[in-house]
Amino acid sequence: MTTGVQILHDALFGPQGMITAGGNVAVLGYSQSAILSSMEMRQLILQGSPNTANLSFTLLGNPMAPNGGLLSRFPGLSMPAMGLEFYGATPSNSGYQLSQYTLQYDGFADFPRYPINFLADLNAFMGIQFVHTDYSYLDPNNLPPGYNLVELPVSPANNGLEHYYMITYPGLPLLEPLRALPVIGDPLADLVEPNLTYLVNLGYGDPHFGYSTGYADVPTRFGLFPSIDPVTFAGDMVGAAQQGVNAFAGDIGAMLPTSLPDFSLPAAALTGGSPTAWALPTLPAPTGSPIDGIIDTLKAANTHITNAISSAAADTYAMALPTADIVNTLATKVPSYNVNLFLDGIQELANGDPAGLVNAFGYPVAADVALLTLAGGFQTIVLLNGVESVIGDLTGAA
Repeated sequence: MTTGVQILHDALFGPQGMITAGGNVAVLGYSQSAILSSMEMRQLILQGSPNTANLSFTLLGNPMAPNGGLLSRFPGLSMPAMGLEFYGATPSNSGYQLSQYTLQYDGFADFPRYPINFLADLNAFMGIQFVHTDYSYLDPNNLPPGYNLVELPVSPANNGLEHYYMITYPGLPLLEPLRALPVIGDPLADLVEPNLTYLVNLGYGDPHFGYSTGYADVPTRFGLFPSIDPVTFAGDMVGAAQQGVNAFAGDIGAMLPTSLPDFSLPAAALTGGSPTAWALPTLPAPTGSPIDGIIDTLKAANTHITNAISSAAADTYAMALPTADIVNTLATKVPSYNVNLFLDGIQELANGDPAGLVNAFGYPVAADVALLTLAGGFQTIVLLNGVESVIGDLTGAA
């Protein structure tokens, strides 16, 4: 990461840099390059924010988004074995114009604020798989049907140079595998989606929004529980269930034929079929000695089978390294983070905040739900990819 930031800085302010040459530069950062851009902004702030008039930043799918970025939700956490360093939040009020675009439910840039909600965490992980890669296909000024651009609120102290946008995503990434099922997938997904969306959105605070509605420029760490009115919750869930039933019934109704199919026999069947003659294909004439063909076939089979076994073995043990990294992280870094969260809560209690006792025990649980969900999701992807490769190796030998 340090090397990447230095490369970006040199491209801007080095001897041959674009800013050095007097140009106006708009930096575009997407995903990991949004992290590089955020780190560069930190560095520039330390230098007094030079050249604010001719340098601006646009960030897409920013994992360091102040309110929603995965790397800012869990300050103080480090998981290097999994390639995750929690750098904190993109700085605000840097003096540079900043536009940030986030897709709803993108688990890297729109992670739940209340991660004790397992459904929200799982949906965010699925968002990493199905949503995080969509930015390059979207034009904020010409969004597809179902997508909406929402400008998020910023704090009163914001300098007005920063704009944070949420692009709402039509549906839950969590249901994408279900929708992939033929015929019945969409009806079943439509049946459960209203209730499931409500429960997932509780992980962000307000169940009517799939993102945190707090100030977008303020670093917001994860919390324990959102505020829930039980009466409102029950009423909303009943209404959502009715919405799902109606959608399911509509889907099933649309699948039914509007008229009976025609079962009459075609004319060809009534007249004895097609007059076109057909015959068995002719086999090529054998060439060479029969024993040569048998031996060549055995040699080719031996080579293919050996290659398949070797490739399958390589793909199998290739799964071991990422699995070991995940186990290492869960066995070392996560418990260490839990201890620090516990001590933070005890410190709050010692300083006179009674909620510190709840936080001391609750925050580690909430963090573990999120981190175990992510780790389990990544491990599942590793295993699925490995199994797919092994099957491909073996079936390719047939």
